Amino acid sequence: MLCDSCGKNPVTTHIKTIINGELTEYSLCAECAQRLGYGNLLTGLGCDYGSLLGGFFGGAELDDPVRCKCCGATFDDIMRSGQVGCAQCYHTFYDRLIPLIQRIHGNTRHRGKVPGGGALQSRPQEQLSLMRRELREAIDAENFEHAASLRDRIKELEGGKAHE
Repeated sequence: MLCDSCGKNPVTTHIKTIINGELTEYSLCAECAQRLGYGNLLTGLGCDYGSLLGGFFGGAELDDPVRCKCCGATFDDIMRSGQVGCAQCYHTFYDRLIPLIQRIHGNTRHRGKVPGGGALQSRPQEQLSLMRRELREAIDAENFEHAASLRDRIKELEGGKAHE
């Protein structure tokens, strides 16, 4: 795959931006990514995944003897790699992972995708209720761009219901 910017070099960086609720994706070579200011963002900030995650915990103590029963990972391993070792790690380190997940994703409950996209569409009141709750959570997490998008979608659905 060739760079979207220069059309000459192979792609090394994928950029996704959401502006006003519209997703735009770019595939760039290393030179164009650097020229456009994307480069290696984590290296450019002088950190790696572990220190990035460590920043979310405000310098949490990493010398912990607790290990996951399944994979043997310690919380220090998770912080250094930026990856959870296995599903059991979520249970073993639950109390320490939940605040991190909340800060990164704005929520601790996985909602996933609706199969076929139609399950909730058949029940507009349920969809509105879920969207209002998500709006409140977005506002609480100070994710105002997402909140504005949700607000507009809610108004759209309420307006469409009035016309039916």
